[in-house]
Amino acid sequence: MTAPAPEERSGAPKPNLTLRQGEAGPAITETLWSQVGGTATFERLVQSFYRRVREDPVLAPMYPEDDWDGAIWRLRAFLEQYWGGPTSYSEQRGHPRLRMRHAPFPVTPEAKDHWLQHMHAALDEAALPPMHDTAFRDYIERAALAMVNRLDREL
Repeated sequence: MTAPAPEERSGAPKPNLTLRQGEAGPAITETLWSQVGGTATFERLVQSFYRRVREDPVLAPMYPEDDWDGAIWRLRAFLEQYWGGPTSYSEQRGHPRLRMRHAPFPVTPEAKDHWLQHMHAALDEAALPPMHDTAFRDYIERAALAMVNRLDREL
């Protein structure tokens, strides 16, 4: 009998894997992205999210006023790729490197809570099937916590 792999011993979740036809080809297996309606659903979700963020006193100042469309594209493309959709994000921006990309911004516990509040509201509006909604919410909770890079608000 062989010893279990480290991730099996630790109880850590297995990585999300999308089998593709070639490095950036279409997904071979059905993915959450395709099951919930593809780009149209992710576009609605991200538009709903940013509609709230634009009015948020903690988060809005972190975004350049002239780059809301860029922010919308980046989040949509990232989420689509993560959930098995097109690989446009990596094709245009390389590896996501989320912590590195967020390092210049004061992602405090307060900012994380605001971000999650708006993302949960956008997911409520999107009304994904329960299994997919649960998976998505689990991911955003973990991802948001991982992005916290400052304990105090810095001006």
